[in-house]
Amino acid sequence: MKADETRRKIVAAADQLFYEQGFEKASFADIARVVEISRGNFYYHFKTKDALLGAVIEHRLDERRAMLSRWQQQEADPVIRIKNFINILIANQTQIMAFGCPVGSLCSELAKLDHTLRTEAAQLFTLFAEWLEDQLVQLGYHDQASDIAMHLLMRSQGVASLANVFQDADFVRREVEAMTQWLEDQLSTKHPN
Repeated sequence: MKADETRRKIVAAADQLFYEQGFEKASFADIARVVEISRGNFYYHFKTKDALLGAVIEHRLDERRAMLSRWQQQEADPVIRIKNFINILIANQTQIMAFGCPVGSLCSELAKLDHTLRTEAAQLFTLFAEWLEDQLVQLGYHDQASDIAMHLLMRSQGVASLANVFQDADFVRREVEAMTQWLEDQLSTKHPN
């Protein structure tokens, strides 16, 4: 296996284990076992767990940027693109019910640890907030765009947290429908600036 391919596999395995087990609990040994490499080979690529965490955060940012870019390319209507964001809860419902939101759970854990990379992890939320705000600006909601974007982000995190706690797929479906209706109400009752 080539070095860059091994590195990508390590980052992908760490990403999954940090999500399923948590950053603090997932060990180098766990990740090396998933990738099927020796610990020495592992240390060749990542000397510290923090270096690996930085690579995982960058990997997640790259994946989210690519997803948002696909939505931009596939759909001309910003309303539909925002609905794609809301529907992430349905698309990822099984994982969310099992492990929570990958972004929210990582950011929350790093904040509790007062980890030095908590600000970098928060960029994942910033990416979504800025993208949502941009969609709303395109719809003409300049003054309200930030507030509406943050409300959607906050509500989606609440749904993900409660879906994980209560393990209720119907709750997720109902809340996605309610969020979609709320968005439509906001866009129909507030006039763009």
